[in-house]
Amino acid sequence: MIQRIQTLYLLAASALLAVTVFTPIVVFAANGSEWTLSAFSFADASGEYVQSALWQGITIVLSAILPLIIVFLFKHRTLQIRLCGVELVLLLGDMAFMAIYYMLSARVVENCELSTSSLRIGAVMPLVAIVLVAMAMRAIFRDELLVRSLDRIR
Repeated sequence: MIQRIQTLYLLAASALLAVTVFTPIVVFAANGSEWTLSAFSFADASGEYVQSALWQGITIVLSAILPLIIVFLFKHRTLQIRLCGVELVLLLGDMAFMAIYYMLSARVVENCELSTSSLRIGAVMPLVAIVLVAMAMRAIFRDELLVRSLDRIR
C-alpha cells in the first residue's frame, strides 16, 4: 500500500522518530561544560552518564515502530485508525517525558550555574510526527468512508 498517502505520512513519522532516537534533544552549557539530553540518557561532554532517561527512550522507540506496524495492517482500516490514536497518545507521552527529563536535567545543571540551554532537532521531531500521524489517521478514515459508500451501492 505504498501508493496511499497515509502510508507516506506514517513512514515519514517513523523516520522522524528514528532520527529522534539518535540525535540530541537538548544541550545545556554551563561553566565551559556541556551536558546532552538524548533519548536514553543525560550525559556530560565526556560521555559519562549523569542520569538515565530510559523511559523516554522506550516511548520514543515504541512510537517509531508503531507507524511501521500500522502500514502493514492496510486491510484492517478500523484497526489502523485505532492504532493511529494509540500512536498519538504515545507521541504525547514522548513530549511529556521530554518535558519531565528537561526539568530534571536543568535541575542537575542548575547547581553549575546554567548559562544556556538550547533545544535541538530531536525535540521538534515528535511535534512534526504528531501532525503526520493525525493526517494519516484522517486519510485512513476517508478511505474507510469511501469503501463503506461503495458497499452501499452494490
